[in-house]
Amino acid sequence: MRVSRLLLVTLRDDPAEAEIISHKLLLRAGFIRRVGSGIYAYLPLLWRVLQKISAIVREEVNAVGGLETLLPQLQPAELWERSGRWAGYTAGEGIMFHLLDRQERAFGLGPTHEEVITTIAADLLRSYRQLPVCLYQIQTKFRDEIRPRFGLMRGREFIMKDAYSFHADEEDLRRTYQDFDGAYRRIFSRCGLRAVAVEADSGAIGGSASQEFMVTAEAGEDLILASPDGRYAANQERATSRAGAAVPLPAGPFRVLATPGQSTIQGLCSAHGFDPSQIVKVLLLVARFADGPDQPLLISLRGDQQLNDVKLANVLTARLGGERGTLLEVEPINPEQVQRQGLAPLPFGYLGPQLEDAVLAGARDWSTHFLRLADATAAELERFVCGANGGEAHRVGVSWSDLGLKPEALDLRAAQPGDRCLHDVSQVLVASRGIEVGHIFQLGRKYSEALGARFTNEAGQEEALWMGCYGIGVSRLAQAAVEQHHDANGLIWPVAIAPFELIIVIANGQEAAQVALAEQLYGDLQAAGVDVLLDDRSERAGVKFKDADLIGIPWRLVVGRGAAGGTVELVERAGGAKQELPAAELAATLVPLLLAQRRGLALDLPAQGEGA
Repeated sequence: MRVSRLLLVTLRDDPAEAEIISHKLLLRAGFIRRVGSGIYAYLPLLWRVLQKISAIVREEVNAVGGLETLLPQLQPAELWERSGRWAGYTAGEGIMFHLLDRQERAFGLGPTHEEVITTIAADLLRSYRQLPVCLYQIQTKFRDEIRPRFGLMRGREFIMKDAYSFHADEEDLRRTYQDFDGAYRRIFSRCGLRAVAVEADSGAIGGSASQEFMVTAEAGEDLILASPDGRYAANQERATSRAGAAVPLPAGPFRVLATPGQSTIQGLCSAHGFDPSQIVKVLLLVARFADGPDQPLLISLRGDQQLNDVKLANVLTARLGGERGTLLEVEPINPEQVQRQGLAPLPFGYLGPQLEDAVLAGARDWSTHFLRLADATAAELERFVCGANGGEAHRVGVSWSDLGLKPEALDLRAAQPGDRCLHDVSQVLVASRGIEVGHIFQLGRKYSEALGARFTNEAGQEEALWMGCYGIGVSRLAQAAVEQHHDANGLIWPVAIAPFELIIVIANGQEAAQVALAEQLYGDLQAAGVDVLLDDRSERAGVKFKDADLIGIPWRLVVGRGAAGGTVELVERAGGAKQELPAAELAATLVPLLLAQRRGLALDLPAQGEGA
């Protein structure tokens, strides 16, 4: 390919819309262009990157038995209603684009394809002899993000590889899950990415186990908590840990303490010398479900801890989901909501775990009793400080039995950096940020039971299929690579996914010897299988060098003053190592390097004078 025919338009300044370095560089280097909020065109350079990533994904997924297919992006609402996810994806999280056709039938643009693939499996897979089966696709998905940002990281449409496996038993599912774990590690390694596998919450997809693959980067939206010994790593949504010990409350009789204006943990501690770990704070929330009344929640946490919203949602779904359907949202209760329910004002800032259900009597849309939940850090306190439920006062030195309560100890808190690890208390959780590029799930029978995907087992009995699903964000992976591989001058693509492996720069396009040698090498390298780009523009050498650095081609070949003597300069983009060598030796030197780097292997440029 010649630069003159590439539609290469680069920018010298950072676009105002871009917030993180990878977004800025992809725009500046002419890889993407914004069409609308969260909607981007993949220009020729990025499309070549995406094709190379997709080729690596196909090779590794095919190697573990995947069969490529292509599923419809437009999906009938009926399938999602049968699985119980329509309300959650539309009215709840609201992430699915949905529409009505001219017959008023509802459809959604697929953010994922569990329902569609399970329906197909129900038609095709009838016997254990057909199993296991794994189908996958690489396709555009859609997600109605509330706040699209960071370019391809959080867009409204994106390219994803999603695979779905079907099994006769749980053990076979686990084997395939492990096969995909290995395949994903190879994919990310071959793409030149430093990725870490972490325990993850299954979220709206569901299932018994899941694991995320995170590309470590400061711009990552996810917080990873890991042990230094490498034995534990989890997304903060999923992470568990041992909280620090609470500071014992000094001995003394139970008392009611006047605390006017001290409605926060900080204010209470500053005024009376308490430690936050001595306080039980109470959060008043309301959970909305697809069916049934809204459920008020009374959540008790130790004062130095924070609520993990994902852990709370999982508890609510387990306890109330069967009765009330999909959990749509959980939000704090405020005085205005209390008033709209026709209730008397509540003592916000002074709430205690013993707040009586009677305060909900007569509520218009809420259940008239609290669901009371307590994190283990609060439930295990023997004596503590808590709100007195009125009178701008707190109770000091109270116990759970004093309150007439015996809370169940749950894991509702968010693990934090510095917490002790459960597997080894000498290990302390360390935080890093990550970009999620892959997620694998053991779905079990959630979808097959809901959608009637059944097979006949060896005993001649019918049972539901076991399922797994496995996703990779192909377009997100491309931008994540930029986050890990760039410098002050621009992108630095790993060879395996670079749009071109080498760029030939003619220092002076007016010199016939330089042009002739560049054209000769261009043809020779193409014939040797090198993915080469020739900068044949009539620009100054400095402009060409800046553009070559900006777009991040891994290797640069400069044909300059040495052309008359048959010598060229070979420059590696990462690190800037340079070597002058005879043009006749170029292919023998470069091709072995590229062959190794295409497989993600490290192979250094030979030292000056060593030859190939």
